[in-house]
Order: sequence, then C-alpha cells, then structure tokens
Amino acid sequence: MATNPEKSDAIVSTGDHDRDAHPETGFSRLLRHRSPNLRHARDPSVGSLDRIFDTRAESEAPRPQVYQRSMNSEDKHYANNSYGVTELRDGFFDAIFLPPEEVDSEYLLKQAEATLPYALRKKNPLSIRNFLPKQWHEIKGVFRRVTTTRSGIRLFKSFLAFFIAYILCLIPTCQERLGRYSYIMVISTILNHPARTLGAQVDGTILTILGTATGLGWGAFGLWVSTATATARVGYGGILAVFLFAYVFIVACLRTYYIRTYQAVICAGIAISYTCLAEVSGSEVSWSKLLDYGIPWALGQAISLVICCLIIPDAGARPLAVSLHQAFAVMLEGLGLTRLESMRTRRRLTQTFVSMSQAYRDLVIDFSITLFDPKDMRILRNRIQGVIRALLSLNSEAMMFDKQMDNPSDSETQDRPILDEFIVDMNEKLRMPISEEEREMIKFVAENLAEPTEQLLHAMKSALQSCDAVLMDMCGHRKYLGPPEDVSDDVPGSLVKLRKRIMAFRNCQDNVLASNTLPPTYAESSEVVKLFAYCRPVHQAATAIEALLVKVNEMQQRRPKYPKFHPPSYPFWKAMHRTNAQVRHDRGGVTAGSYFKSFSDIAVIIQKIKAREFQPLPREGDEKTNNEHDTSYMTMTADELEDEWSVNRNHIRHEIWGILHRLQGFETRFGLKTAAITSLLSIPAWLSYNHGWWDSYEVWWAVVMAWLIMGPRTGGNIQDLFARALCAFLGSLWAGLAYAAGDGNRYVIAVFAVIFMLPMIYRYTQSTHPRSGLVGCISFTVVSLAEVNAEGYPSPATIAATHGVAMIVGVVASVVVNWILWPFVARHDLRKAVATMLFYSSIIYRSIVSKYVYYEVGNEPTKEDIQASEILEGRLREGFVRLRQLLGLTRHEIRLRAPFDPLAYSALIDACERFFEYIVTARQASLFYHPHFIRDNTEFAADLLGHRRDAIATILTNLYVLSGALRADRKVPKYLPSAAAARKQLLDRMRVLEKELSASGKLSADEKTEGKKWAQIYSYSYNESLTGCVEQLEELEKYTKAIVGEQGFDCTYTDASW
Repeated sequence: MATNPEKSDAIVSTGDHDRDAHPETGFSRLLRHRSPNLRHARDPSVGSLDRIFDTRAESEAPRPQVYQRSMNSEDKHYANNSYGVTELRDGFFDAIFLPPEEVDSEYLLKQAEATLPYALRKKNPLSIRNFLPKQWHEIKGVFRRVTTTRSGIRLFKSFLAFFIAYILCLIPTCQERLGRYSYIMVISTILNHPARTLGAQVDGTILTILGTATGLGWGAFGLWVSTATATARVGYGGILAVFLFAYVFIVACLRTYYIRTYQAVICAGIAISYTCLAEVSGSEVSWSKLLDYGIPWALGQAISLVICCLIIPDAGARPLAVSLHQAFAVMLEGLGLTRLESMRTRRRLTQTFVSMSQAYRDLVIDFSITLFDPKDMRILRNRIQGVIRALLSLNSEAMMFDKQMDNPSDSETQDRPILDEFIVDMNEKLRMPISEEEREMIKFVAENLAEPTEQLLHAMKSALQSCDAVLMDMCGHRKYLGPPEDVSDDVPGSLVKLRKRIMAFRNCQDNVLASNTLPPTYAESSEVVKLFAYCRPVHQAATAIEALLVKVNEMQQRRPKYPKFHPPSYPFWKAMHRTNAQVRHDRGGVTAGSYFKSFSDIAVIIQKIKAREFQPLPREGDEKTNNEHDTSYMTMTADELEDEWSVNRNHIRHEIWGILHRLQGFETRFGLKTAAITSLLSIPAWLSYNHGWWDSYEVWWAVVMAWLIMGPRTGGNIQDLFARALCAFLGSLWAGLAYAAGDGNRYVIAVFAVIFMLPMIYRYTQSTHPRSGLVGCISFTVVSLAEVNAEGYPSPATIAATHGVAMIVGVVASVVVNWILWPFVARHDLRKAVATMLFYSSIIYRSIVSKYVYYEVGNEPTKEDIQASEILEGRLREGFVRLRQLLGLTRHEIRLRAPFDPLAYSALIDACERFFEYIVTARQASLFYHPHFIRDNTEFAADLLGHRRDAIATILTNLYVLSGALRADRKVPKYLPSAAAARKQLLDRMRVLEKELSASGKLSADEKTEGKKWAQIYSYSYNESLTGCVEQLEELEKYTKAIVGEQGFDCTYTDASW
C-alpha cells in the first residue's frame, strides 16, 4: 500500500530497460489520477500485486504494460511533498498523504485561550487566596438580587412556609399532638418549598404525598412480615434489610430512568428509612408511628401549597416572560449593527436557542394560567429559533466600504454612519493585490448595497423591539422586565416597514447584479462575492423576523381578555424524562444531567441515519457478476431517518437483549450503590442488643442524609464534600447554640432560626449549590427541634454532637461511595463526549452531502427533510452548549498527576462547532446552488464521481480516526489522508468542467442569466463552506494530537508543549 519512489518504479515496470526508458513511471502511476488535466482509468487495488499473485495459466497472453506520461513540474513538486505514499482501495477512495505542518505550540496556546468559556477564565475556585474575596463578592451579589429582583419574593415565600411550620413545632400544644417527630412537617415545607409556579407546586404536592404513602406502605408491610411469626421475629433485622434494600434499589433506578419522579422518590426514600429504622424491634410494632410521620408531612405540604397560591402567585407567565425577554435581547445583540463577529455573541445565541426549547417545555409540562395558548407558544418558539438560526449564519467578516477610496469631501458619506460590515481596508484585509477594475467594482457594490442593508438592519431591530414590547405586555411584566415605555408596540406598523425594506433591499441587489458595471465574471473577485454572500443571510434573517412578526401580530389580535387555564400538554412519556425548572435546580447536578439527556436525544436521532450497504463495482469480464450486480448501489446517496425494522431481526429476542443490556447501564449501578450504602449504614438499627442509642439520638438520619446526597450522575467533588460537611456541622452547632443561649427559650430559638435559615434557604432554593443548602436546612431543623422535644436532656451539646456526627457520616459516606463505585469524572466524560461529537459530525457531514448535494435526480430534499435536518442541527447546537458546561465542571476536580489543562479541549470543542457551522451553511447554500454539470450532465457527473468520493471519504476517515483515538485515549497517527489535497483536486476539476460546459454552448439563456445573478454567490458560499470544513478538520487534528499525543519518534506534540 505504501511505497517509495524506487519501489514504485519496480512495481509498474517489468524490467530494467523500462525503468531506464521511463524513470518517472512510478511517480506517474502515483499521481495519474490526481492531475486535473489528464484522467486515466484506475486499476484495481490488487493490480500492484499481480506479479506476486499471478494466477494466469502459462498459455495465456500476458497483460499489456500500460505506460504513463512523464511528470510535469507540478507533479514533481506534488510527489516530492507526498513521500511517494498513497493508498489505493478498490471502490472506496484514494488517500493522499502530505507532510504534516509545523506546529507552533505558543500560537496554538494563544488560540485556545481565546476559546475558553467564561467560567474557566475566572480564578481557581480551590485557591485559598481567592476564597474570601470571592465569598464577599457573592454575598454582595446575593444582597443586591434579594433586595432588587424577584429573588427576594421567592426567598420570602420559601422562608415563610418554613417559619410557619417551625413556629407550630415550637408551640407545646401542637408539638404534643403531632408527636416526637413533629419536625417532619418542617422538612416537608423545605423539600417542596413554595418558590415555584402554581403548576409545579401542585405537581410537587401530589408527587411528594404519593411517594411518602408508598414508602410508609412498603415499610409497614415489611414490619408486619418481620413480626408475623416467631421465626420471623428472630430474624426481623434480616427481613427489614431485604425490604429496605429492594425498595431503595427499585426507587433509585426509577429516579434515574424517569426524572419526573424525583420528588416522589426522594420522599419515598425518607419514609422507608423512617419506617424500617426508627423505633423498630422484633417483639412488636408501634403502628402509631406511621401517623406520627404521615400527618405532619401532609400538613407541611398544605402550608406550602397555601402560601404558593396566596402570596404573589405565579401561574407560569413570569418564567416565560423572562425567557422571551432575554431571547429578544440576545437577538438584538446578534444583529451586529456595529460589531464584527463575536464569539461571545454567537455562544449566547446558541444558548438562547436551547433555552427557548426549555422554556416551552416548562410551560406545557405543568398546568398554567396565562394569556398564552401553548399551541401559539410552540409556533412562537419555532419562529424565534428560526431567527436565531438565521443570525448564526451571518458572516460579518465581509466588509463593504473602503475608507481610503472614500472621498473626504463627500458630505453625504461623512454624515451617513457606515456599518463595520461595509468597511474594508485594502492594505490590511486583502492578501492579494487587486486591479483597479476590481477596486472600482468593489466600490460600486459597496456604495449601492451599504445604505439599503443598513436600513434593513434597523428595520429588523425595530421589529424585534416591537415584538418584545407586545409579548411583555401580554405577560404583564413589561414594567419590571422591559423594554422601556418609549419602545413602540406597533407590530403591524413594524411589519409594513420591514416588508418595504425587504423589497427595497431585494430590488437593489437585483439592480446591482443586472448593472453593466458588474461584469459576468465578477465571481472571480472573492471580495465582491463576499459582499453579496453577507447580504444573503441578512435577507434570510429579515424573512425569519417577518414570519415572527406575523405570528406575534396574530397573537396580539387574538389576545384573550382574561388569563385562561391550560392543562399539561406535553406528551406523557416525554414528560417522564423531564421536570420543571425548580426541581432541576433543587436536585443538583443540572449540568451533568442536562449533558447526558442531550446526548441521549442526539443518539436517538443519529441512530436513524443509516448508509446503504456498499457493493464494489463488478470487474470487467465477469458476466455473472455484471448480471447479478445491483447498480443502485453505484451512487453516493444515503438513506436518512430509516425507522423500518430489518425483516431478519427477531423482535422478541432483540427486545429481551435490549432490556438486559439496559440493566447494565448507570441506572442499575446507581441503584446498587445507593441500596448498598443505605443498608450498610442501617445495620445498627437491627441489632437485637444494646441499640437504644440508635433511637435516642435518631442516628437513622445518617441513612436519610446519605439517601438525599447520593446523585445519579455527579456524586460530589472535594469542594462539595467540604461544603456539605461544613453545612451539616454549622447547622448542628447553631442549633445547639440556639438552645443553650436562651436555656431552652423558644423565642430565642426562633430568632436563631431566622438568622441561620434565611441564607441557608436561599442557598438551597436559588444558589448553584443546592445540596449543601439542603444539608444545612435539615441539620438545623432536626437538631434544634430534637432538643426542644428532649427538653435539653441529657444536654444540648450531646444532642447536637450526636445528631451532627450522624449527618456528617451520612454526607461523607455518600460522597466517598460515589468516588469509589462507578464515579463520575467530568474530564473523562468530556473526552468521550468530544469524541462522540466528532463521530456525530462525520455522520451529519455524510448525511447532508448525500441528501442535499450529491442526490439522485428525483430525490431532491423535501420540506420534511429540511425540517428533520433543522431538528437535528438544533440538537447538535444544544450538544455543544452541554460540552462547554461539562468543561466547566473539570475546574472543580482535583487531579493527582497534574492539574487538568482545559485549553486543548476548549479549542477542540470550538473547532468542532465551527466545522458543524460550515456544514449547516453548506446545507443552506445547497438549497439554492444547482450546478448543471452535476446532475444534468451524466458524463461530467461520472468524471467528478471519483473526486467527490475522495474528498468526502478523506474527511470521514479523518473524523473516524480522530474520534476513535480520542475516545480510546490513544495516540493519533502522524500521517493522515490530506483532505485539503483531495478538496483542491475536486475544485480544480470542477473549474475545468465548468469552462468546458460554458464553451460547449449547451447552457440555455435562462441558465446563463441565472449564473450571472445568484448562482455564483451561492456557489461561493457552498464551496467556501466545504473548504471551511477542510480547514477546521486540520484544527481538529492539531488539538486532538495535543490531547492524546501523536505516534512517531519525531512527534511535535509533547506534554511539555501543553
């Protein structure tokens, strides 16, 4: 497969005389299919081995030797830089290998630093020097948010529910009636606090009560079985252990399979722990303890529900208004009226694209009472995402006005502001010298397109502001969120103005293209084409905003007089895998959970994209093969979204296999380790001798704490361990001080509760560290009310110490178990996730090229294909958002070997995203670019088939190799097929065929007119996008090698470089 020049001669020629007569025959064989000027039939890949594996009989005539032409200077230069290495594969592609480029580590480092997310640019969170200043800064930020935003209202509602329940537990009469475990009522108000929407609160109330009922019921059944017979009483501990282990395992698996059940499962775990561990014995069962738990829990839920409904209720309009207002603010920034391309703005647009989908789900997953119909919101979400998709296609690198060519005495030019996109500095921006004719052409296009483009952008800005004003008025939150009152809400007027600007813009483009000043060969000037290429996505964005205006105008005209009740409308089984925003926050691990869910959704769609089975072309002379060969496989198309099952697949066996395979997933592993840690911590409760201390000090809260802290994905890092243990310690300590300060005075205890619980409830309900806040809330509540119940006996210090140690043990045990058993390591999952995204990018590239570019006649992409592609692209955009969030988690992990360097990963993610954006741009341009020689001319299409195959297969091969190396953490081969060389061959050959087609006179007048107008512009966008894919592929290779290394003794990528 790989040969050097000398061996190449020996293989092609059969004797010394031939080598002397044709000294360059070997190189000619190597390069004969690469020359754009001469095409030869390609021999099978086994042709070079015919001399060794020759199966001809002696009587057969030898095959004639085919001599090739001598190399020209271009071929010699190419051969000298390819080391004479090639790869010939029958029916697949011919790889081209070039010397790897020199790598400047400092330059790569500088490039990577520019791609870092904002979270990674902040100071090290584990630094002791920065800890106190950071805490002081956060305290000031919390105070500002609580006093000036709605965060203060949410904190007030959460604290009020807690404080009412807490005061009731301090009243002796209520305490006596509710029993020893009256503080369960307070725990109930904390877990389902009222800082939610009405729909989420009602949903949480139902789920928590159902979960508590099932936990108490299963525990009661276990208690009955353990005391049913004399034999059972002897081994009651083992029976209860089995019941506890089985139940915890099932509900833990259920928690990971269906996120919607989180609230029910958490409450069920607490209930089963209480039932099976608190005051149990083998002699008798105190059934009254079930009521001592169930009644306070129901009362706590009632308190939270009443407060949520009566005090500044939110029926779903507020979160939706915030999401919409933020989306319009980002879209206005994305218009780029006075900016060049900004990485931060593009990332915010992508984040908004994802957030709009989440806002719609939050609205329809629970009931709502708003002026918005969920059906209208679904369409509105799609229209907003369409605008964002168009804004992401804007290429603000195009610049349209030359400052040096501008006449300073021209008052009109001086008075009119010029957009940055319309400014070009010929001395700095253009690499190649241009002629005076080209300079005049650029000036002509810029002067004519600058003003209508600027007016269109201003009309788009005004339209978006009007939409924002109308929607905020409908939400009823314009006074608090914006926009200001001076912003017009005249949507019909904005719509008329925008349509006029679009029409004027379109007419101006047509006039410029039809002008005699612009020659038919204007496409040869890349700067001129860039001007039109920039205007095309501006026009598309204006069209998307027009569609958004139409929908907002329709919603405004049909606006109901009063808010209406809208029941949940999200599909049931999809809703089982989703939950509302507050539950996502309270459960913790939002970043990791969102990452896994997003990639799971992407995998489901990717799984539907399948390629046709490849059959190599038949060999000449094999009549049987020729007759039986299916010629439909000679194309380069691929099936997109095939849902049909194979007829040879046994459905039942496959379903059984799928279930058994799923049982090996992380859900089962999480269930096993959760059941194991809770069962091990529960062993002292079932010992028949001397376990009075267990009930006296309520040590079963260690099991409850371990159950609460265990996370399906993220079990906590070293920072979380210290924070949660510290909160448990502070809660217990503060509770002991509260009792001791007033010698049991309940008014003093209430004051201490206000001081401690206000910041702790905020930490649980609104900060980025909810689990540590939950630990602090529970530890203070349990310890302080336990001291009140025990009236300080044996001593406040003893009660605080024993309860506090129990909770700290539960916290530490859960975090340590998560570290040891199947841990979640962000940097490992990041490497695998980026590898997966590279693989997905290859599939998307293959799918789009086959569906939108090289499709067969009659198989043009349909509207459904375009919608499916947009859905998949939206999922991929969300995937890149999750990757950067996952990258942010790595800064909290301690790595023993060396600090984790995120630079290469950040640059790799950025390069992969830009590769994806180029694919999307190519898909959009291919809808308008239809070169006549690709499908209409069979001869030209066949001529290009090999080149297209090589260009596509090279990219796919490189992506597969890079993805596999990154996932397996293995070094990348030093030499990879050159996608740039294959792409250059294709472009060179396309130019030759285009010239031949133009000279042949086969184009009609309409086709020639179309070529002068927009075909050259779409051709430029299309070809530049595919060329951009090749450029980003080189970046992917560099940063992948920087991460996993490079095979070879002269490796440029070393650990010292990074």
